[in-house]
Parts: sequence; C-alpha cells; structure tokens
Amino acid sequence: LSGRQVADRLAIRELVDAYAYCADRRDAGGQMALFTEDTDFQVYMDAGSPTPTQASRGRAALAPVFDELNVYEATMHFNGQSTTVIDGDHAAGVAYCLAHHVKAEGSERSLMVAAIRYLDTYVKDRGVWYFSQRKLVVDWTETRPLSAE
Repeated sequence: LSGRQVADRLAIRELVDAYAYCADRRDAGGQMALFTEDTDFQVYMDAGSPTPTQASRGRAALAPVFDELNVYEATMHFNGQSTTVIDGDHAAGVAYCLAHHVKAEGSERSLMVAAIRYLDTYVKDRGVWYFSQRKLVVDWTETRPLSAE
C-alpha cells in the first residue's frame, strides 16, 4: 500500500470509530458532522428485509435518529472487523459492531446487545473523509435483565 492509501484507510477507520464514540457520548452534533450534507442513512431492524425500517435524507434529518439513543441509560459500541475498498476520493466498506444498550425502567434495568453491520459509502472532501451513505443492519439482538449490583 502507498502512504496515501494507508492514510486513507486509517482516516476511514477513525471516522467509523468517531461515530461510535459520539453515539456513546450522546454528541449528536459531532455525530452529524461525520456525514455529508446530502447523506443517506438507513436502518434495517430486520436484516432479511429489503426495505429499511427507517430512512433519513440529509445531515439535518439525522438529529432525531441520533436522539433515539437518549432512551438508554448508557450505550457502548464495540467496533470489530471492517473491510474497505478505496477508489480515489470514494470508498465503500462494511464495519461490524456489537452495540450494548442499558435501559432503566423504574427499578428494573436491562441490557440489549445488537449485532450490527454498517454498509457504508464514504467520500473524501477537501482532504476529509465523510459518510455519504450508511446502512445500519441489525443482524440479531439479545435482551436480558441486569442485576442491581
């Protein structure tokens, strides 16, 4: 790989990680800034369905999507393997994530873990990589009670 290719791969990985970090810190503004103005964001709660459960067009439309995380007491997104194919200032990739969501309802707490695949397209604008499309595909979830300890 050339130095530029290595730098681009690192920048894209940092973009993916910044998305998870901003989600866990509830930094919706920071999260939105990772996307192009005309971005396409789709959520597939059923990985087998060709139709998204939720679709948003444009960076401004992402605010209510990211606001949905506020129903959780805490989240922690663990990014795993990823693949990226770069073609100049455009790229496509798949990133895997285990997203942990802690919910509190009264004195009861639960943990929902979601296995997520992000199907991404990226664009480099003035030397900075952004998401131009992100498809969040939930492959499976598990919910269990959390002890008070």
